[in-house]
Order: sequence, then C-alpha cells, then structure tokens
Amino acid sequence: MSTHRYAEYEDDYEDYDNTTEALDERPRRGVAHLVSALGGLLLTPVALGLLSWGGLRQQQLIQATLSTNRDPLGIALLAGGAILLLVVAALGALSAAGPILGGLIYGVLPGVAAMAVPEWGFKLVNLMPKSDIAYGVMDFLFIGGLLGVGFLLVGSGLANALVRRRREA
Repeated sequence: MSTHRYAEYEDDYEDYDNTTEALDERPRRGVAHLVSALGGLLLTPVALGLLSWGGLRQQQLIQATLSTNRDPLGIALLAGGAILLLVVAALGALSAAGPILGGLIYGVLPGVAAMAVPEWGFKLVNLMPKSDIAYGVMDFLFIGGLLGVGFLLVGSGLANALVRRRREA
C-alpha cells in the first residue's frame, strides 16, 4: 500500500511516459504562423510610416513656429502608428513570426545599415517616393527610432515564443 495521499487516485491521471504521442497530438500552427507573418510584414511598414509622418508634422510645427500648438492630424497619425505597432506585437500571441519578421526587416536591418554606412540609409529612403512620409522615415531612421522599434518588436516576438515554449513543456 502506498503512503502517498493521492495514490488511490492513480487511475485519474494519464501516463505521460510516452512523449511521442504527446508530440503527435500537437496542433498544427501553419495558419497562425502565416497570419502573424503577413500581419508583421504588412502592418509594420504602415505603422512606421504613420509614426514617422506624424512625428515629422509635430516636429515641423513646434520647431518652425516655436509654439506649443498641437497638430491634430499629427497626433492622430502618431496614435494610429502606435496602435498598429501594438497589433503587430499582439500578433506574437498567434506566432512569433510576425513581430520578429516585421522588426528585423523594417527596423533592425535598416537601422544597423544606416548606422554602419549612412549612405545606405539615404539609398534606402530614396527607394520611397518623395513625400513627407519619406522625410519622416529618414528622420526616424537616422535618430535610431527604426532600430529601437525593430529591437522592441523582435524582443516581443522572442518573449512570446519563450512563453509558448514554457507552456507546452
């Protein structure tokens, strides 16, 4: 007779010695990876463009006029960009692919390239049509904003992947 207090309930618990059956029962995550990756690749540049454009409008208004007036459109653009980045980070709940891809492609790689060889940064921005968004992106790129946002998205994706791995273990 066992002295363990739950010994009589032994039949109520499954036997987890056979881990191959548990791995076979894991749900397929292809759709989650695809949705997250597409969201990260499509929403991240839009979010960064909105942030850059809104930031440029705010900067121009305050620096050019030396006033504390606010630009409602600039504030709305900043808020919209921030909300879209929040959506990209939240896509990490489906799969880490979205925030990691978006952060690497649109933040880390251009940011590192512009820091290492500034001419590459100018060439990257020249690929965009000339507009206020392009000027805002150039400002955001050279002050390190894209690099910072990129690392935050990659970190968000990695954190989500680690949490999922711990839950599954």
